[in-house]
Amino acid sequence: MTYEVTDRDQHGSEPAGGHRPRVLVLRALGLGDLLAGVPALRGIRRAFPGHRVVLAQPRGLTELALATGAVDSVFPAEAPGRGVPDLAHWPGPPPDVAIDLHGNGPESRDALAALRPRRLLAHAGPDGPPWRGHANERDRWCAFLHAYGIPADPRDLRLP
Repeated sequence: MTYEVTDRDQHGSEPAGGHRPRVLVLRALGLGDLLAGVPALRGIRRAFPGHRVVLAQPRGLTELALATGAVDSVFPAEAPGRGVPDLAHWPGPPPDVAIDLHGNGPESRDALAALRPRRLLAHAGPDGPPWRGHANERDRWCAFLHAYGIPADPRDLRLP
């Protein structure tokens, strides 16, 4: 599979001045999952203002993902059901930061770790916070980010 990105720039080209560090967020699930992840994505956007925020998710949700204002581009990634997609088609150097908003298990963490990011944030990681299985999903992902020092407000849901 070849890498293809859809974003606000022209097909993934970097702005004049060259490479910006990238944050790769794995959330390769459905529409409801994307919407529930908006507050966490906005927290990530604010925490990494100089980075290019790339969301690994199904290609069909690209327009909505970009409309959130929280991501700069979409990295096409999907798997059957709620499975963890293969991310081996990630282009270029490893992401500066990889964030697992896909799940709590080692499969999603390992898919991101295989890209050798400088920093990996994941529930299943050695420094990861405990999984809050009974929490509202928006609250869970915002609390996850808070554990890493990234403020996120679960009420930050409005779309333009």
